[in-house]
Amino acid sequence: MGRNIRKRRSPLTVKVIAASAAVALGGGGLLYAQMNASAHESNNSAQNYTKAAAASAVATISCPDVGQKLTNVPAKAKQGVATELANLDKQITEAYARLASTRQAQANDANFVQNAIVGPLKEKRAATINRIRLDITRVGGTFDNSLSQLAACTTQSANQTTAGQGNNNGGQNNNGNTGQASAAPSASASAPANIGGQAGNGPVAADFVDITKVAPNVLSKPAKTGQASTGTFTTRCGTNQNKNHNTDNVIVAPGVTNGAHHLHDYVGNQKVNAFATNDSMLAAPSSCQNQSDLSSYYWPVVRVQDGSQDFDQNADGGGKEGNVGKILTPVQAQIKYVGSPASKVVAMPQFLRIITGDAKTTTNGLANANAHWSCTGFENKVQLTTQYPICPQGSNVVRTFAFQSCWDGVNIDSANHRTHVAFADPASGVCGNGFKAIPQLTMRLVYKITPPTLQADGTVKNAFAVDGFPEQLHKPSTDHDDFISVTKNNLAATIANCINTGKRCQ
Repeated sequence: MGRNIRKRRSPLTVKVIAASAAVALGGGGLLYAQMNASAHESNNSAQNYTKAAAASAVATISCPDVGQKLTNVPAKAKQGVATELANLDKQITEAYARLASTRQAQANDANFVQNAIVGPLKEKRAATINRIRLDITRVGGTFDNSLSQLAACTTQSANQTTAGQGNNNGGQNNNGNTGQASAAPSASASAPANIGGQAGNGPVAADFVDITKVAPNVLSKPAKTGQASTGTFTTRCGTNQNKNHNTDNVIVAPGVTNGAHHLHDYVGNQKVNAFATNDSMLAAPSSCQNQSDLSSYYWPVVRVQDGSQDFDQNADGGGKEGNVGKILTPVQAQIKYVGSPASKVVAMPQFLRIITGDAKTTTNGLANANAHWSCTGFENKVQLTTQYPICPQGSNVVRTFAFQSCWDGVNIDSANHRTHVAFADPASGVCGNGFKAIPQLTMRLVYKITPPTLQADGTVKNAFAVDGFPEQLHKPSTDHDDFISVTKNNLAATIANCINTGKRCQ
């Protein structure tokens, strides 16, 4: 996905379990497990370990989102605004790279980060935000001048990025407990700049938990009413065995190469990149067995940080931006559309765009997180957002996504890529604000991963992590998923009819 064009978070409850640093999550029926009961090394070491950061070290840069504040961009300004938002992303990426490469200078000068990195970044962002203002106003649009105040960025220390992922302005958190109780293990003073991971930007030991030690936390689904749509539609599109990857994101950064700054797996539509159009996607081949499904399903890759390198080790979005290690292909990828417990659904409109989750939770907090990590055999009991699971022998890592299932009935996208869709009420399953229930897209990705091991000295052996923006430190909560609905031969109506009539279709 593109950099956190923030969407409303799925209804979850995140509770702090201090003893184990585990996070308890619920989902009001939005977790796949609830819908389907069936169920490295450091920079200066040749050893396969990840090291934690000193708690006081500056770990990353935190910049306010501009895109998520843009709720009304005129059509004629959309391309220009998208390009400038991508420029903001690139500026943060470049600033983080400078932060990571100047650790000695930072140790020698307490003002170095502010004077040489954060200050110049603010100036660049201010100029870019002004260009966004011009793009909007020159075509008659209205620009909120308070957005100019979002130019300034701050820094976060290592302990903030592990223990400080608290509630961000409420979101849809049921009771606001979105913290994580654990702090990062201390690192040796000789390597204060290393904040974990094979590339030096995560994950750290606190990002992992033995799932067998986490208390059950999956909540009940809303009760079905007499109007519930109880059918399902499964589309089989493979696991990206053909290695269809790129670091673009046509939803949030159309026309911008490497707009995502991390690598995506693509299944379904096979011709999606930064320059794809509705027409080109309609003419493209699909990896789905049902050739009427030309939809694009794409997500950040998962890598194992075992000291190995992959094809993009020296490429933008890959090793050059801290996304390193062996890329793992899922052993299973199940894509299923399900119904609403409260009503019938309407067909998805052609070219509907949805992004679920938040790629920037490390700096934004968890208000819009929608990451769900678990292990086979545990999905109905435990789901994690702020930690990766360490699975027992014979169990595989599972990522699940449940997309927004309410649509405004008009728009196939919105300026911030959030407001045209929403999550249903977690208690009742009802869509609010006049929104219509649509088939809920759910995805379940299974990975065969040798379990990481936590060392007594605060390191992690054989860490794995999801790709992300370099300054996000590969936190598990940054996981996200992207979707563009493209169908032919009336497939969208077929899916809705199957769900509304209680059938199991594929």
